[in-house]
Amino acid sequence: MDIFEYISLIFTDYTIRNISLGTGALGAICGVLGSFAVLRKESLLGDAISHAALPGIVLAFMITQAKDNYVLLIGAIISGLIGTLLISGIVTNTRLKKDAALGIVLSVFFGFGMLLLTFIQKNPDATQAGLDKYLFGQAATLMENDVKLLSIVLGLSLLVLLMFWKELKVALFDSDYAKSIGIKTRFLDSLISFFIVLAIVLGLQTVGVVLMSAMLLAPAAAARQWTNRLYVMLIIAAILGVISGVVGTAVSTTYNNLSTGPVIVVIAILIVIISFLFSPKRGLLMRQILFIRSRKKIEQTKVLLLMYNIAKTHDDVGHPHSNKILNNFQGIGKNVLKSLENQGWIKVNEGMWLMTEKGFNYAEELNKGITL
Repeated sequence: MDIFEYISLIFTDYTIRNISLGTGALGAICGVLGSFAVLRKESLLGDAISHAALPGIVLAFMITQAKDNYVLLIGAIISGLIGTLLISGIVTNTRLKKDAALGIVLSVFFGFGMLLLTFIQKNPDATQAGLDKYLFGQAATLMENDVKLLSIVLGLSLLVLLMFWKELKVALFDSDYAKSIGIKTRFLDSLISFFIVLAIVLGLQTVGVVLMSAMLLAPAAAARQWTNRLYVMLIIAAILGVISGVVGTAVSTTYNNLSTGPVIVVIAILIVIISFLFSPKRGLLMRQILFIRSRKKIEQTKVLLLMYNIAKTHDDVGHPHSNKILNNFQGIGKNVLKSLENQGWIKVNEGMWLMTEKGFNYAEELNKGITL
């Protein structure tokens, strides 16, 4: 199947349409909510909650003996919320920092979940449970109701952000100031944490426990490289999340035997790498380019001021004495002199470099700025 056939199947094939819409909606949710996790420096939160949800899924199956997705997701939500409360309790009542609390909850809950999963798989009828799909995800199981649920959660998330936008911005960047003016920061933190738990739990069916944290953080981390404004970051993160979901689904559908969840995460990580390299202000490549330009500018300024300091003691701007000193001066590359010539600040006269009137005036302004 090629990509064009896949695009046509989105409009005609029920399963592919549901998978594409579902992964796109999940990407948008993760992009928006993951931005808050990244800015609050809680990058491990998604990993901890996704792993904490596993025992809830298994216990929900053990209690109800039902494979209904909504029953299992309710168990995951309860387990994820308990994990979130435990993290908060550990940080509040002990001397451990948040990263340590996240690591403890992640490992304990995931280990307990794997223990329960191993236990039920030894039962004669446990092979039909299919709970292992929640470890790595199985996007092909997405139904129309799942897509509707993801869309509703996306809409509710955006509605909450609009309702508490100003308060969230203040609490996010200066919680002490937010408390001093009466903003209920604990309520806002709990609200955002609840929606993050909800988004993670809904994503387990598609991406799985192991990879869900990457889906939550990757679009937000990539978006952070492109802007300093919060609302722009949310928009970019949502768009990148949708791209990750839809493109990952397209690739996994086009090429056989590729799991959708891991492919989505790989696409998201590629977007992060591109952002880290090529974003205008924070990109590693662009920073290197700016560094080279700055160094070149410094060298040009040094040469121009050298010629200016010599020329200002003579009546002629391009006095031959200055040319002799300049040609014998060590450390001045010909490429720097050529660049100055291209800008009209110096010129060549019989093999000698001469300062122009334009270059003299510009160097004089530079000298005044340095003197001040």
